[in-house]
Amino acid sequence: MSYRVCFVCTGNICRSPMAESVFRARVREAGLGDLVEVDSAGTGGWHEGDGADPRTVAVLEEAGYDSAHTARRFQPSWFARLDLVIALDSGHLRALRRLAPTQEDAAKVRLLRSYDAAAGDDRDVPDPYYGGLDGFEECLEMVEAASEGLLAAVREQVEGRAA
Repeated sequence: MSYRVCFVCTGNICRSPMAESVFRARVREAGLGDLVEVDSAGTGGWHEGDGADPRTVAVLEEAGYDSAHTARRFQPSWFARLDLVIALDSGHLRALRRLAPTQEDAAKVRLLRSYDAAAGDDRDVPDPYYGGLDGFEECLEMVEAASEGLLAAVREQVEGRAA
């Protein structure tokens, strides 16, 4: 049975598809591609069916990541099949925990940058949507930095299941 991780931001066109793409690459590089499923969604449905923001696509492709994506809205029913729900900022964290049907489901929601020891107290990945390309590049740096710690945590969970 796969370990399932879903990244969530506001509209699922900037931060969460970026995190999904980066983490999927890390999972593959670690040889866990058959054991871990990675996807993303937004807290709102404004962009459902759209691709990722062109600036997200540009930054991902420049860094060598896959940029294929279709936006969708997070559904509370998904908690039942997910092992970990990764919020990109504290607003998403609160919204997702409110959506969680049970306390156990609410406990599955974590902030991405909580997996980056260097993040300190600033755990939000800022929304780059209203800015320039540099905000998307900064977002990618934050996502990449946190992905290493997240991968270590997920690997521990996956190996624990196999034991």
